[in-house]
Amino acid sequence: MPEALEKPVPGVEESIALEPLTPTIGAEVQGIDLSTAPDEATLSALREALLEYKVLFFRDQDISTEEHLAFARQFGELEVHPFAPHKEGHPEVLAITHDRDSKGRENKWHSDVTWRECPSLGSILRAIEVPPVGGDTLFSDSYAAYEGLSDEVKEKIEGKVAVHDFAHFRKLMAKRGKTTEEIEEMNRKYPEVEHPVVRTHPETGSRGLYVNTAFTQYIVGMEREESDTLLRHLYAQAAIPEYQCRFRWQKNSIAFWDNRACQHYAVSDYWPAVRRMERVTIIGDRPR
Repeated sequence: MPEALEKPVPGVEESIALEPLTPTIGAEVQGIDLSTAPDEATLSALREALLEYKVLFFRDQDISTEEHLAFARQFGELEVHPFAPHKEGHPEVLAITHDRDSKGRENKWHSDVTWRECPSLGSILRAIEVPPVGGDTLFSDSYAAYEGLSDEVKEKIEGKVAVHDFAHFRKLMAKRGKTTEEIEEMNRKYPEVEHPVVRTHPETGSRGLYVNTAFTQYIVGMEREESDTLLRHLYAQAAIPEYQCRFRWQKNSIAFWDNRACQHYAVSDYWPAVRRMERVTIIGDRPR
């Protein structure tokens, strides 16, 4: 690693260092072993780094499922995803596997589980098996996406809320043969929710776009055509390269991202190779 890029973390006596991927989003964490519980000073430094860089990356972390869960629990309570497959015996661990028979489907810009009343604080994804090439994940800075808007658009979306829904998973349930009653039960359990189009981060106070192509349906109080046109413009902000970083996975790499401050896009360019990941998700608060 180029010495000039190393950034010691205050208060940790140089036990870890950060190598930023870009000026505003993404940093690789050096000098930490996640198979052992970090001390309070290190945890505090990681929290600060997550708030600053929105996504942290760790290499060569040959950890167990229990150690993965233990690390995530240092940051909050863990959720159980009601639709995605989980690892046997570990309901909090999403098992995300793609191969010849299952092409990747996460290639849309999104923030995790925004269809929940209290969406995710953050997600911690571990690479178990990766393609020889391809399968990168891109992350986009939601603060920069908001700041890059024109004043006219900022004024138009000020105070607006948008409806979020698990429509994609509803279609998958029907495709997998779930009954109308089973789908209706999920509709009752997870009704559509409204979240602000521009979210204020509860810890930093920074404002960022909080709409995404996977789960946002429409902006409340607008004609549908106007809402669709405006949302297409807002969605496109995530695709601007200056707001992004890109991470190339290796076996035992880990990414920890703040869903309140960024979106991500898993590149599905590796079929028919295998990409096998495990994700643990930390419950957040209601967006404001």
